[in-house]
Amino acid sequence: MSYKSIAVHLDTSKRAHARLEIALRLARDFEAELTGVFAIFMPVPQPMCVMAGSADYYAAHEETRARHAGAIERLFRAEAVRAEVPGRWVEAREHDEPSVSRYGRCADLVIAGQDDPSDPESFIADHFIEDLVMESGRPVLLVPYAGEFPTIGTRVMLAWDGSREATRAVHDALPFLQRARQVTVVTVNELSTRSLASQIPGAEIALTIGRHDVKVEVNAIEGAHDASIGDVLLSRASNLGADLLVMGAYGHARWRELVLGGATRTLLKSSTLPLLLSH
Repeated sequence: MSYKSIAVHLDTSKRAHARLEIALRLARDFEAELTGVFAIFMPVPQPMCVMAGSADYYAAHEETRARHAGAIERLFRAEAVRAEVPGRWVEAREHDEPSVSRYGRCADLVIAGQDDPSDPESFIADHFIEDLVMESGRPVLLVPYAGEFPTIGTRVMLAWDGSREATRAVHDALPFLQRARQVTVVTVNELSTRSLASQIPGAEIALTIGRHDVKVEVNAIEGAHDASIGDVLLSRASNLGADLLVMGAYGHARWRELVLGGATRTLLKSSTLPLLLSH
């Protein structure tokens, strides 16, 4: 298995170039076509028309956007030629996020960046990454806003809870798993949930993965409290030296995690290593 088409979201944030470099590297490794999807925050013009001076502001924003889009497009095309990767450029025109999800649906893998609280240019829309994961229907590789990632997928940790979302994530990640030197299935509190009929034990999914010529081991964590599972997973990933964490997103109802928190929300905000998320 392989990813033959990859889409990368690009914007005017400080980490856009680093994200492009990762996308090019993966596209080259998987011999995939790369689509650059340019989308930034756009103020909605209609409500602003009633504000004094808003027309000038909106015109200036459009001019700045066009200038930045041109610069990023030139960078994308030049870097794709340098990397010998077939590339395609598209520019989202909508005033919200759905255009990125729409282009992502035609890709085997979508690459996006973690929100950077110190960089306003990384803001695209409220819950941008959550919506992308939920609505694109494709695995999303989330690149943290801090750190360097010379390798992604050499040592993979799979967060396994037996859910539909986790199952989707495992199978979406197979191209990475088949290339990895180390794959570890990590379960949390499996003994306390094994009686549930819907749960597939970690050892069983490891056997399934192994049939795809993946060398895999199982690592169990017991006694973790629900509120801290995200932090527990990050700690175990660090101990394993993982350079990619694979997990199903929003196994609980999304509104519950947005209001009360959960593993997905913790990792979206706090992960220090790349995440492969599927729903």
